[in-house]
Amino acid sequence: MKAGIRFFLCHPAKTILHESERLFMQIQIFFAKLQYRSIRNLKRDTQKGAVCLLKNKLIQILQRVFSSLKHKEFRYFWFGQCISLIGTWMQRTAQVWLVYTMTNSPFMVGMVGFCQFTPILLFTLFAGALVDRFSKRNILLMTQSALMIQAIVLTLLAYFDMLQYWHILLLSILLGLTQTFDMPARQSFFIELVGRGDIMNAVSLNSTIVNLAKIIGPALSGIVMVNFGTIYCFSINAISFFAVLLSLLYIKASPKKFIREQQKVMQEVKDGLCYIKQSKALMINIMFMAIICTFAMNNDVIIPVFAKSVLGLGAAAYTALMSAAGIGAFIGAIFMAFRAEKGVEKRFFLFCLSATALLQVLMFFVANYNAAFLCIACIGFLNLAFMNMGNSIFQLNADGEHRGRVMSVYSFLNQGSTPVGNFYAGTAMEYLGGLWGFPLCGIAAVGLLGIIFIYERQELFRWIHDKKQADEKISP
Repeated sequence: MKAGIRFFLCHPAKTILHESERLFMQIQIFFAKLQYRSIRNLKRDTQKGAVCLLKNKLIQILQRVFSSLKHKEFRYFWFGQCISLIGTWMQRTAQVWLVYTMTNSPFMVGMVGFCQFTPILLFTLFAGALVDRFSKRNILLMTQSALMIQAIVLTLLAYFDMLQYWHILLLSILLGLTQTFDMPARQSFFIELVGRGDIMNAVSLNSTIVNLAKIIGPALSGIVMVNFGTIYCFSINAISFFAVLLSLLYIKASPKKFIREQQKVMQEVKDGLCYIKQSKALMINIMFMAIICTFAMNNDVIIPVFAKSVLGLGAAAYTALMSAAGIGAFIGAIFMAFRAEKGVEKRFFLFCLSATALLQVLMFFVANYNAAFLCIACIGFLNLAFMNMGNSIFQLNADGEHRGRVMSVYSFLNQGSTPVGNFYAGTAMEYLGGLWGFPLCGIAAVGLLGIIFIYERQELFRWIHDKKQADEKISP
């Protein structure tokens, strides 16, 4: 020990250095072990963290997409519509194919649409004034009951082998008269169920189920028609109305009361049109919707003729192409529901209406089933996005007192323009062939849009850059 102390006293620097090196090596070993354990734990924690992060992100996305479903009354209505609309599209698909096989005439197919949507063209503005006077829920109970009766009559006529072409035309007129009141009541009912803050999401989710029905309805219709016959498509539609009627009975929505002087219906229609005329956003929206709804949304008339005469295929291809339009629109609806809180982006609005018109012109060069499926799906996406934003512009720029009349104009443009478009597309294909259905509709749309872009360019520029209504931001 004395020798060690003597060595330490004689060689202090060497001893300190040696001990320091040993201590430093022990510290390095300690931190190496700590680092190894940390990396091992970090990997395990990172994997868990990544899963948790992905799960939380997915929950956030779903909450954004389905935000309006937090309203109980809207949930009831939405789920009822989910079932009913599938039946509606099954009947619609089966009826169009039945008429085409019965008459072998594109013009006759177009006439069914003409009869269905002409009442909307003639009477929807008056219906909007009446919708503003009464409970939207009660109106919907009556209209949905009437639609169920129409489906039952069609089923019975087909079951007893009595169904003729003029029966379908007459029932189409009655269907159109019912929808004249149903559409403005349904569209203006959403805001009573969810409020202004969630209206765009509610419109998007409604579009989601409409277009999901466009996918499932035609697909089921094709299976049922091939294996059992069209009568079962009609009967399934009749049964499906019980779902939406039951949902309406559970809804206890309390609409806001607006005190105003009762006027004659014609005067109320005039007041509603004057109210719309004062809004720059509504007038621009009306111009674009009039063009796109008339000439770019005639799939029901064009696709069966296109499938048979251009592609040389039958009912399975027709229903698949109808489902393609539904798939594109369904994806568009989910996309619009996800970004609903951003409001209406005006540049994207203009892109969608221009792109759908140009794409339909390019359908002249499509003669392959797969290419047709893809193009029709893209058309469905663009049309849905455009209609979703157009609907939201109407909803957000209308006060409660005029909302029924404003949404009746939406119905007028969306459905009332269909007779003109169906007649135009049906006549064109009757004389020029099925190949010209999409292109001629696209050419008409492109031409009219070009006129508006040229002559209203200053007004459009001001509207796009209007900071007061920039992107139509939604506020509760």
